Amino acid sequence: RSDPRALSLVLMELRVSCKALLDRDTLNKSDPCVIIMVQTNGQWTELDRTEVIKSNLHPVFAKVFTLDYYFEEVQKLRFEVYDIHGTHSIGTRDDDFLGGVECTLGQIVAQKKMVKPLLLKYGKYAGKSTITVHAEEISGNNGYVELSFCAKKLDDKDLFSKSDPFLEIYRINDDETEQLVHRTEVIKNNLNPVWEPFKVSLISLCSCDEERKLKCLVWDYDSRGKHDFIGEFYATFREMQKISSGNKVTWDCVNPKYKQKKRNYKNSGVLHRVYSFLDYIMGGCQIHFTVAIDFTASNGDPRNSCSLHYINPYQPNEYLKALIAVGEICQDYDSDKRFSALGFGARIPPNYEVSHDFAINFNPEDDECEEIQGVVEAYQNCLPKIQLYGPTNVSPIINRIANSQSEQPLVHLTRYHILLILTDGVVTDMADTREAIVRASYQPLSIIIVGVGNADFTDMQILDGDDGVLRSPKGEPVLRDIVQFVPFRDFKTASPAALAKCVLAEVPKQVVEYYSHKAISPMCPLRESLTPILTPVATTPTE
Repeated sequence: RSDPRALSLVLMELRVSCKALLDRDTLNKSDPCVIIMVQTNGQWTELDRTEVIKSNLHPVFAKVFTLDYYFEEVQKLRFEVYDIHGTHSIGTRDDDFLGGVECTLGQIVAQKKMVKPLLLKYGKYAGKSTITVHAEEISGNNGYVELSFCAKKLDDKDLFSKSDPFLEIYRINDDETEQLVHRTEVIKNNLNPVWEPFKVSLISLCSCDEERKLKCLVWDYDSRGKHDFIGEFYATFREMQKISSGNKVTWDCVNPKYKQKKRNYKNSGVLHRVYSFLDYIMGGCQIHFTVAIDFTASNGDPRNSCSLHYINPYQPNEYLKALIAVGEICQDYDSDKRFSALGFGARIPPNYEVSHDFAINFNPEDDECEEIQGVVEAYQNCLPKIQLYGPTNVSPIINRIANSQSEQPLVHLTRYHILLILTDGVVTDMADTREAIVRASYQPLSIIIVGVGNADFTDMQILDGDDGVLRSPKGEPVLRDIVQFVPFRDFKTASPAALAKCVLAEVPKQVVEYYSHKAISPMCPLRESLTPILTPVATTPTE
């Protein structure tokens, strides 16, 4: 498996403004400057700072902060506002400090425009002072752009099989010469190819001229080098940028000879936009997080310190470590910060019958908890009230989540679900679980399975689909690869962030695959289905 983290990298621009800053100066108004700090290994370090705006309590800064953004990481930021005296130096006196705020980059991206009150030391409000941070994907004439194209209904050039298409992009220079910018990989035997995303500098792509014409050619690959021409289209980088605003842009892939000879010829395929993960998040997509916890007897008596469910007052157990690591990422993308918490494999009150799908807060009408801390508390309160039993059946919970997603009204189609299953052994109902995953692959759902403890998890790898396409017992393949399995022991000596990175790195791709399959655009989830097409996945410049 290639490193999915490389494709989840996006370069973000943050623009900052403030309102109603405290006036620290006697004769005139404060001269504010904003410093952005990042937290690495628990330490805050300065990343960059704005210019100083003289005598202004409502500054709008021209400086743009540029940061690498990863969905699968908690990227903690701190903004501090200072009144600057003389040269560009930060004063050491408390009266130079106008306020600060801490947040994560994920929170800013999810909100697009974050407004927060500024706080002084000890959490005291800095009057009515606020800071506003705007987030945007970089576009313009610097850095790199990430593009991805797909095509539909291409002409079939082969006699006994389908075409093997690839795409070439050429920059047309001022002297009308053509410079090859990129050639995609060949997709074998496919008239509806989706090519891998690629990065290219804007200098290479269009000489930093957004209106420069680009010539795009689609070919049917021939191993002898005599590729068959399918069609061509022309575009500009500016047109590709318009797609990021939710506008529907399509390009007909045209073979000029066919157009000249055939009276009813329309095209040899059509191109349209493939959206990026950030397009969906910034277009209103919410990530809803559910955790399902294994309460089978093989975990051991929770009262025993050897149990995987033992509550150590000084150190969280493996279940809690995995829950917190993944949950802290997901909570930034859920506006109500309420998370479903379920259990399986236990006898539960009042009748102590075995359940493979119960709310750990014992409220079947509302299984949600307030924030990740609420899930932790529900888990700890649940343990003394249940009897660990078995077997390890996870298909009931997968089916429940998948069914709830399939029943959501059209207006809620921008709600994507992440199900985290924490288990100490190989599932007992493997056939039913495979069937449930195949059904779930048609819903807006990703499943993360973390194996806790020292069991042999070899048989669980089949659910991941890394070694081939996962199929139901009847042979039906998954529509999308939605499962990621990892043993927790592989991350025992690593930081919690390392586990989160590993299991969440593929989620952005899975989100895009689902909404692309449904032909749902980010800015308008109820828009009619997109017509068949070739398409740029993202216009994401990165340095």
